[in-house]
Amino acid sequence: MTFEIDRDLLVKDLKDLIETPSTVSYYDEIMPVIEKKAALYGYKVTYDRKRTAYITIPGEDTSKTVCLGAHLDTIGMIVRNVTKDGAITIRQLGGLNYSSLESENVLVHTRDGKSYSGMVICKSHSVHVFDDARTLNRDDESIQVILDQDIHSDKDVYALGIEHGDIISVDPRFQYTENGYVKSRHIDDKGAAACLFSLLAYLTKNNIKPKYNTLLAFPMYEEIGHGGAYVPSEVSEYVALDIGLIGPDNHGDEYTCSICVADAYSPYDRGLTTKIINLAKQENIRYCVDIFYRYSTDANAAIRSGNNVYAAAFGMACMNSHGMERCHISALEETTKLALAYVLAE
Repeated sequence: MTFEIDRDLLVKDLKDLIETPSTVSYYDEIMPVIEKKAALYGYKVTYDRKRTAYITIPGEDTSKTVCLGAHLDTIGMIVRNVTKDGAITIRQLGGLNYSSLESENVLVHTRDGKSYSGMVICKSHSVHVFDDARTLNRDDESIQVILDQDIHSDKDVYALGIEHGDIISVDPRFQYTENGYVKSRHIDDKGAAACLFSLLAYLTKNNIKPKYNTLLAFPMYEEIGHGGAYVPSEVSEYVALDIGLIGPDNHGDEYTCSICVADAYSPYDRGLTTKIINLAKQENIRYCVDIFYRYSTDANAAIRSGNNVYAAAFGMACMNSHGMERCHISALEETTKLALAYVLAE
């Protein structure tokens, strides 16, 4: 079967999702976006108590339910404390790479719905001032956030309504080039979420039902390891759509859908993974098969938590993961095609 993916729609959904802040646990802004996009195709979004969003697509055969998951949470930070001179100290949420984060713009999100812009700095922030500006290790102890406000003390910060535990999101700086490259933070995993909406658009436009009842799941805690810890009891297969990696041990490139056969926790189910590899071959999808040993997904979080499911994972291969990421739009198209092949197969 030839799958014609609407590239313009894929890019639009990708941009909308990436530019909506959703650091780990901060679902306030992204969930209304998900609900609006689902409504375009006649679907309502439901939630579990982990704030995972679900879109349920009835299948031709209702005796079985499968799940495709793409997490909406991104790496970011949380307010740890405020220093006497008004700098915000932080803890990271997810695997931040501070080498790519220094001098980046951020937003601090308060519990009363306000957002304040700021900037990431190192304590030894200037080569003209500090002897160790180039050599100081960048970590939770040396990195701070300064607000774009007239701040002179910790009291000035607290007076804005900022408190310990407030979430900090990082400016994604989304770009889409004329020749099809996506350059942005948070392609992990907004790219896969956009693919699921392209899948939904394709099924709706062509009036096609998936083979089995299908859940599209959008967890909010993948980056800290427990996004897929709960899976609805009716689900028998959990396929995580997540970023693929590029490196000397990997076959992946920025045009390819990577099928992950093993990660830092475990190999994925051999039977289900073989089925997905065979579907990629059958549909002439540009794919590769790789293992990622500094990486895990919601599918294996589901296994770790004792859910009775078969687990598999695949997704668009990206350069520079957890930094300013880059891939070609064709990698997202190939990922969408493989997701469609999976939900339409016996």
